[in-house]
Amino acid sequence: MSKPVYVLGTGLSHDGSSCLLKDGQIRFAIEKERITRKKHDGGNDSAAIAYLLQAEGIGFSDLSLVVQNANFGMFAGGNDWLEGARPLTGEVPVVTISHHLAHAYSALGTSPFDEGAVLVIDGCGSAFDDCIDLAGLMEQPPRGSEHLWYEKDSYYTANGGALTPVAKDFSPWGSSIKGYVMHPPTTLHSIGGVYAAVSKYVFRGLEDPGKLMGLAPYGRAGAHDFPVFDLKHGRAFVRYDWMDQFRSPARDHEAFKAGFQHYADIARHIQREVERAILYVAADRHARAPARNLCYAGGVALNAVANRRLLTEGPFENVYVQPAAADNGLAIGCAYYGWLHHLKQEKPRQDGRVYCGRTYADDEVRDVLARYGALVEHARSTDVVEETADALAAGKTVGWFQDGAEFGPRALGNRSILADPRSETVRDFINAQVKFREDFRPFAPTVLGEDRTLYFEGDYASPHMLLTAPVREEWRDRIPAVVHRDHSARIQTLTRDCNPRYYDLIAAFKRRTGLGLLLNTSLNRRGMPIVETPDEAMMLYIFGGLDILVLGDHIVTKPADFQTRLAAFNRMVAQASARKTYENALAG
Repeated sequence: MSKPVYVLGTGLSHDGSSCLLKDGQIRFAIEKERITRKKHDGGNDSAAIAYLLQAEGIGFSDLSLVVQNANFGMFAGGNDWLEGARPLTGEVPVVTISHHLAHAYSALGTSPFDEGAVLVIDGCGSAFDDCIDLAGLMEQPPRGSEHLWYEKDSYYTANGGALTPVAKDFSPWGSSIKGYVMHPPTTLHSIGGVYAAVSKYVFRGLEDPGKLMGLAPYGRAGAHDFPVFDLKHGRAFVRYDWMDQFRSPARDHEAFKAGFQHYADIARHIQREVERAILYVAADRHARAPARNLCYAGGVALNAVANRRLLTEGPFENVYVQPAAADNGLAIGCAYYGWLHHLKQEKPRQDGRVYCGRTYADDEVRDVLARYGALVEHARSTDVVEETADALAAGKTVGWFQDGAEFGPRALGNRSILADPRSETVRDFINAQVKFREDFRPFAPTVLGEDRTLYFEGDYASPHMLLTAPVREEWRDRIPAVVHRDHSARIQTLTRDCNPRYYDLIAAFKRRTGLGLLLNTSLNRRGMPIVETPDEAMMLYIFGGLDILVLGDHIVTKPADFQTRLAAFNRMVAQASARKTYENALAG
């Protein structure tokens, strides 16, 4: 047997990640934040690489190639040192690629298409002088300022595993250094930059720009009518003549609540203007190089509302959105660049798999259960699907932890919080008592693929929860927990091939209730990455309002005297912490 070919892709921007290919297929991929538990963690990739190598049971020397990318500074010397030593060794070749190329290969490599086009739209890519795919330039930067012009969108044609740049648009750096309230954080003219700037104005940070999409339906139609972009010559230019009227950023949550309508109105307007810009750019690029199939990546591609319009109104017949479209997907793109472009291998057939984390063995789960045995009750189920379906049909909220974690920002059935979507109160309960987040935030449904047109308008698949769909009128009052204010839902359509146990659970729920969908949200709380390990799932369960936690085949419940047990547990932890502090003081 020939030795397997391992390619490691690694992204060192914000939302850092690493991905391991074996003979062209993803073996494991992990976002750094899942390991460090720091939201949007990036930079040094040592922890993520160690996770992959340990999961596969190989050493660094077993790799054939490493491909890397970061937004800034990747092409300078010292690539083996970024915020600390990295595990790079001279025996394994290291290739560095530019930002949009990594995004593009993340979409192409994981797509079901053998040919078509690739579109990348994000906040800010690599500098002009760092790009290795310069062709089809929309504008040439002035000589001497190439280092101050950055990628804003890129369009490629794809044939097999080969990409050819057709159109690349750049923007000069902006005025972020001046600290103006509404100005984009990086370049002057960026669709993603405007969205990020308004998100910061409304939510005080860039933790989750997708929240703006959830807030937009609360805005009033016609509250604003100014153009955010000038769309001309196939390009999107940000206008700055409207920004000065917005002088009341939400400095805290109380300010956000007090000015809710103000913030909702601007969210609605920006959402519509971003959709307008995306459709304009997509139409222009298609006219330059027509294609039936589109692969789409970059942070802007996480906008599920805009994605639906791109699919239903845009010029492409088929649209595949990379499930980890933002910078967390760069590692996948790096890996596929190595496999397809550098090693000249064939593009593998793809099945849409996103469950790229390692699986935790049953003895690891049992160790966690034993550690918290004084707090909770647990039992190994003889039929965990049927028992969990019973609990859901009885109105219980369930933490569902199975096999390897999903890669990307959406929980798709392995690290999920599940509930009955018929409940009038479960949405507010999960937001307040489980997720500890804003009360306007919507929840998404997972629907059996064959039932999607029963509940939703639009006969299209959405396996990665990256498209919205209008809820049919006759169902809006029957599944209120997953219907947003504009009568839409961000749907996940599920087939049994994709995730058999999760599919069987929804099918079992349907046998009990007649309903082929569940409320599904990520197994985490506000400001916390999605849980990776059984121990993290247990801690989330203990300190939150979930009724039941399912770890593999084990069902965990809280006893009647749980609060008494928890108080004793907290006292024990406080005493241990005080003792450790005292011991450290003595040692120091």
